[in-house]
Amino acid sequence: MSDEGFERFVRDTEARLLRGLAGHVATDCVRDAAAEAYAYAWEHWEQVQMMDNPMGYLFRVAQSRSRRRLTGQLPAPDHGRTPEVEPGLVSAMRSLPSQQRSAVWLVHGCGFTYSETAEALGVSASAVGTHVTRAMASLRLSLGVRRDG
Repeated sequence: MSDEGFERFVRDTEARLLRGLAGHVATDCVRDAAAEAYAYAWEHWEQVQMMDNPMGYLFRVAQSRSRRRLTGQLPAPDHGRTPEVEPGLVSAMRSLPSQQRSAVWLVHGCGFTYSETAEALGVSASAVGTHVTRAMASLRLSLGVRRDG
């Protein structure tokens, strides 16, 4: 087992994993969920390092291992640290169905690809596209945003 390879993997993926989990796990449990996923990855490093999308797989592991911590909703905004966003966005995101909220959060909020999001959510990439399209349409409607063109 390569300690250096695993350490590099953690450095390269930790920020994205934490950000992705922020929309799925209670705010005070995000780091614990990520730690559980990395512990699993360490134990199974030979298999994990050979995966096409180990990041998406770890997201699933973190979700599975922390079911008792899942909130099903985005955390309430912390105005001391939250970037400036449309004031109605958080409540509009909360009103979305779970799969749509997860898909749009991972794709647009965390920069996951459709393939990474599909693996993380256990659906196909085309399902991710459908969820994102529907979520964005709902968000635009909720926020009164017209899409011209």
